Amino acid sequence: MLNPNPEKTKGKPEPVDVHVGRRIRMRRVWKQVTQMALAEAIGVTFQQVQKYEKGTNRVGASRLQQIADALNAPVSYFFEDMPGAAAVDSGDRSGQKRLQSEIVEFASSDEGLALIRAFSRITDKRVRSRTLDLMKALAGHDPA
Repeated sequence: MLNPNPEKTKGKPEPVDVHVGRRIRMRRVWKQVTQMALAEAIGVTFQQVQKYEKGTNRVGASRLQQIADALNAPVSYFFEDMPGAAAVDSGDRSGQKRLQSEIVEFASSDEGLALIRAFSRITDKRVRSRTLDLMKALAGHDPA
């Protein structure tokens, strides 16, 4: 039985498609490539790229290879840290999976990517450390 729930394919996107889409978007924004430029590079419309990034349209294997080539990434990059993937060990990893999911979601947001990009450009270890201390202090401050 290949598809035990045929109605599921018509509803919301599969988690793997959403994850791959987020990873496409994260890599595209990190490489500072517009949706239009990626679309042109792989021969689709920018609306199709939007659908791939949202996970509403599934990315086929050959298209994913084109995207990987255009964004200079291995195909495996788009599957890294996927929630629900088989665990290496059998320990309780629900907290770790939740954290990984939060990290991927943050890193694929505009603010997350901007923060990561800016922080990675700080070369002075002392400045990086002090910046991290500032971020921790700000995170602990909850304005009313």
